[in-house]
Amino acid sequence: MENLSVLFTAPDRVETQRIDDDIGQLRARDVLVKTQYSVISAATELACLSGSQRWFPFPGTPGYAAVGEVLEVGAEIADVAPGDMVHYWGGHKQYSLVDRLRPMAICLKVPEGLPLEWAPFTRMAIIAMTSLRISNIELGDWVGVLGLGTVGNFAAQLAGLQGGRVIGLDLNDGRIQRARDCGIPYALPINPATVKDAIDAITDGEFLSTLIEATGVPAALPPALPTVGPYGEVILLGTPRGVYETDLTSSILDFIHLHGHGNITFKGAHEWRYPVARDPYVKHSMERNSEIAMGLIATGALKVGPLHTHTLSPDQAPRAYEGLKNAKEEYVGVVFDWTDV
Repeated sequence: MENLSVLFTAPDRVETQRIDDDIGQLRARDVLVKTQYSVISAATELACLSGSQRWFPFPGTPGYAAVGEVLEVGAEIADVAPGDMVHYWGGHKQYSLVDRLRPMAICLKVPEGLPLEWAPFTRMAIIAMTSLRISNIELGDWVGVLGLGTVGNFAAQLAGLQGGRVIGLDLNDGRIQRARDCGIPYALPINPATVKDAIDAITDGEFLSTLIEATGVPAALPPALPTVGPYGEVILLGTPRGVYETDLTSSILDFIHLHGHGNITFKGAHEWRYPVARDPYVKHSMERNSEIAMGLIATGALKVGPLHTHTLSPDQAPRAYEGLKNAKEEYVGVVFDWTDV
């Protein structure tokens, strides 16, 4: 069948094309979905577009978070049916075939009350949720989140729902304001010269018990380490990209052991530490996290509105990626609308 797709055809080149996508006969565990909306995962997709990700081939269709209508199901599919609206892990294209036998397949009914345009943000929320799952955050703890893009903003909101008193840090005024609009009690511009004193004042000398690094920019972390209190934890949520040269001893190791804020624990929070499907022997899974996140968005406990900045047609894909790359204050959560395709 013809399948309209957003394509990265070469580094820094975005096109929208109709491609020949031979779906073939549905197998027993397949679900054929017509996309309604898909959301851009800015950091990952811009990295792919730059050509820096060896695993992403050119030409290729980016994206991994969408919502759509089930058109057909295989003989062994019982939990979704034609006509259902589902959140699934699919790229920016008109039709997707979800193979439920694949370990990385998610295909879940959208709960009532969840706007379809917001359903794809579920994937961004569960990426953020990993940082909370591995944390020691308890009621009343001071939590800092470094980087207030979509994932960082969700991490900050979820930390608040978990009982933390949250301080968001970013360089971008627009993202700071959006964090405030999402109910983050404190959202501040990070200034290496003043950030420690600012956190000292807000926390009355307690400093942070948890710092979540959500930028993926290696140079961003060292200036924020002095804000972490003794026996605190630093959670590395953002995928690090780019080269950063420093004196490891003075910029990081000393803060782990010395300076009065020592004995700090570093934790990796990559989403793939948990299984995708529910497992009777593992409490957390991406499937369970997705169901929880969709419920939180549907009830308004997890706010998407301030982050959803643009809804664009697939033909406007070049504009979308250009905005996310060069107009970060204006472009944050960008959704492709496939309903009129």
